[in-house]
Parts: sequence; C-alpha cells; structure tokens
Amino acid sequence: MSSSPRGSGSGAGAASGPGPGLGAAANGHTAPPAAVRTSVPSSASSKYNKADNAAIAAGLPSALSRTETRSLLALAAACAAVLANTVRRDDGAPLTASLALSGIAFAACYAMIRWLGPTFVAAGIRGADVNKAQRRVLPECMGAVCAVVYLLVVMVFIPVPFYKDIVAATSGGGNRDVVLHAAHVQRGRLLHRFPHSKLASFLSAIISLQSITLLGIGDDLFDIRWRHKFFIPAFAAIPLLVVYFVDFGVTSVVVPTPLQPYLGELVDLGPLYYCYMTAVAIFSPNSINILAGVNGIEVAQSVVVAGLLVVNDALYLLADPYPHPATDSHLFSLYFLLPFLGVSLALLAHNWYPARVFVGDTYCYFAGMVFVVVSILGHFSKTLVLLLVPQIANFVYSAPQIFGLVPCPRHRMPRFVARTGLLEPSVTVWSPARQPPRPVAAVLRLLARLRLLRLVADPQNPDVIQETSNMTLLNLWLVWRGPLREDRLTMEVVVMQTLVGLFGLFVRHRLALLIFKEDNWGSSGY
Repeated sequence: MSSSPRGSGSGAGAASGPGPGLGAAANGHTAPPAAVRTSVPSSASSKYNKADNAAIAAGLPSALSRTETRSLLALAAACAAVLANTVRRDDGAPLTASLALSGIAFAACYAMIRWLGPTFVAAGIRGADVNKAQRRVLPECMGAVCAVVYLLVVMVFIPVPFYKDIVAATSGGGNRDVVLHAAHVQRGRLLHRFPHSKLASFLSAIISLQSITLLGIGDDLFDIRWRHKFFIPAFAAIPLLVVYFVDFGVTSVVVPTPLQPYLGELVDLGPLYYCYMTAVAIFSPNSINILAGVNGIEVAQSVVVAGLLVVNDALYLLADPYPHPATDSHLFSLYFLLPFLGVSLALLAHNWYPARVFVGDTYCYFAGMVFVVVSILGHFSKTLVLLLVPQIANFVYSAPQIFGLVPCPRHRMPRFVARTGLLEPSVTVWSPARQPPRPVAAVLRLLARLRLLRLVADPQNPDVIQETSNMTLLNLWLVWRGPLREDRLTMEVVVMQTLVGLFGLFVRHRLALLIFKEDNWGSSGY
C-alpha cells in the first residue's frame, strides 16, 4: 500500500503509510526502503548496467542447475502422468487432477522465475535489498510471474470438474456401455443439464483474479497512489458478488443461542451482508500488502493462510457422515488453493532470506484476492476473518499513522543496523517545535508503558518526545523481542500467524458450540 520507492524487503510496498492521499505527514528519521526501484533507461551508463548485472548474477543465476532441472522435470513428468491417468476415471478425479496441476505449477513457476529475473532487471523492474550489509540489486515484481502461471493452470483445470457432467450429457447418461441408436440421439443443445451456475463461479473467480493482477502490475510499474488503489479490490470483487447473489443469495446470519429469545434464530442483514463481503474483499488484498517489510514475509504469511484454509476444507471433506452438505463448496476452494500453494512455494524458495527476487505488490493483491474468492464463493468468509487476525491487528495498530494522527513516513519497515547485522524498530522523529497534541501524546506514553511502543523522551525535558517506533506489527515484535536477524523475525511472525490461525479454526469448529446449537459439522457435541 505504498508508492515508490518500494518499502519492503520482499519488494512489496507494504509496511508503508498511505502517502499524501490521507493527509498523513511524511516525517522523520526512518529506515531506508528495503527495495528501492532503480529504473534506468537504456541510455544509462554501461558501467552502471554492468554493476547491476554483476549483482544479479551473484544473487540469482539465470540458468537452472542440473540438479534443479532434473528435479523439476521429474516432478512435472510425474504430475503429467497422474493428470493423464485421471481421464480414465468416470468422474475425472478433479481433486487428484488439481494436485497434479499444482505440482506442474510449482515446476513452471520455479523455472520461469529463474529465467525471467535478468529480463525484468534489463527492463528496469528491480529493487535494492537494503536490509543487508551488501545491498544487492534484485528483480522485482516476480509476483506477476506467479499470478500468470496460476491463472493459466486454473484455466486448464476448468474442464476437469465438469468431466462427469459432459460425459452424462453426451454419452448415454454417463454410462459408456449404453449404445444409442441414431434415431434416439438428442439433437440440438446437449448440455441442457450442465451446471452453468458452477461454471459461472469458476469464471467469475478468474475474472476477479485477473483484475486484481492487473492492479498489482500497474502499481508495481506506475506506483499508483494509495488513495487511488485502496478501493480497487472492491471493483475486482463485483463478479464474485454477482454470482453469489444469483447462485446463493443468503444474507442471513445465525444468532447466538443466548440472544435468540430476543432476535430469533436468524437475522437477515440484506444489503449490509454485501457491504460486509465488499469490506472483506478490500481488506484481504491490502492486509497482505501492509504486513510486509522483510524477506519472505508476504509469501510466507500467504502460504500459512492458504494451508489453514486447506485444513478447514479437509475437515468438511472428512466429516462423518460423508458427503457433508458443504462438500462442493470446499472442493471448489481446494481447486483454487492447491495451485496457489504450488506457485507460492516456488516463489518463496526465491524470496526467503536472503532474497534473490522481490515479489512486488502484484503478489500481495493476488494472494489476498485468492482468499476472497474461495471464502465468498465457498461460503466461509467468517472463517477467513479468523485466520486474518494478525493482519487485522496490524491494521488496527497502524491506524494512528495511516489516518494521520501520528506522522507517517512513507516506509515503516524495520531498520537495519549494519554494525550488528540485526533489525531494530524504525522510528518517527519528533522535533521540539512539532510535538503531538496532548491527547495523542498521552496515548503514546500509555502505549509505551504497556510495551506496545518504544518512546524516547528528551533527557533535559521529559515532556518532549524525541522519537517513537513506527506502528507496524513487525516493529512491535522487535520492541518485544529486541533486535533480531531478518530471517529470525520472519520465522517468528510466521509461527505466530500459524498458531493464531490454528486457534481460529478451533474457535470456528468447536468453541462455537458455546454460543451456537451446532458446530460446522452439524453436531451438537464432541
């Protein structure tokens, strides 16, 4: 959610403020951006280009090693064989096919990231990783490669879930042993019983993902202002909301048992429910973009959320008795999540510390929209909210800076200390002439007492604030834990995200029995 220069060790502009759009003051002594765009025209000096090329060669070999080539080819061949074998199944084995395509997506994405890195650098799409003693220039916007591979794989997959329906409509009701005489063959439109609503869900999901990918690429290339791009995910979600309205249309929510004597069992929110889903569609892509600033954090948190959603889907598919009424919805979710995990793991292999590529804003928006797609069309948006609690906490904690109550530097990622090689919280500097209003100062001091902020006061005049740590979850973690190496910070935050997500699933599926008559599996007890 920032403008250039890039504000993340992964190439996303995330740990940044809103920029001029919300009137937040850019101020203070902060860490330099972790991925600074260095777009250079072709007429630039050859010396600069040679230096860049040397940095790229050191950080990201453009050619795959023999071991990598053999491993990727073996994986792709095995997955292709599994995919070909699914055609022999009467139902097309869509889940198996999705797993196979996910493996192919991993191999393709891994290879293309390696091959296209120098091309991106030559086009000026590059950034400097400043959270290192030696700042290397790396290719940026690799999330676009990830998104394109993903979209192609999902498009190839579209016929697979409908294989059984196509066979049923074109070859004797699905029984290949039935012989039809020419006089009895139905003429005209054969797919009158085809599940068009299900196909509409797939197509609307692809349209939304394509739209958000274009937004991300545009942001990476043209540095769209925060105020201009913040609400664009809502427009990308319109196809999803239209299909939800036509295909499902449920806007009622179950009332907790203690309140049912007063409100009844259901409350119809009507248009407010669509406002809620729109808010989820806006928040999810931006939330991934906000919680950023160090190598690997954007992709790692997305992999964790996707993995937890896969676990959530598996709980329904393994429910007893089978099938659960929501089986189709959660199969739909898996068809989109498995390829996403495939391309994300390939990207994470290159973006983990020390990063060899930056993901750019494209990946952040794309990943967030994948979660929106599966949660809205899979009808479990409230579960997604539980899994995004760390991102929600990061947004709430950042709100004073985002909305201009506290000066907001353009980039708020942790500050690299070359002497120690560790990251420390970045800070906003307050001058004696420009102090926060008294109510804001009182809140800042309270947060400092609660160890939710690092505050440095003037030794000569304790009433004067000299600096405060920037309000992001990564900086807060460093306030709690002290200076950390970049990969250690990423790992600890990812572990926290995993634990919070697992607890969220427990709340959704089991603790809900404390206030609802039934859990998500339709049982009234363990």
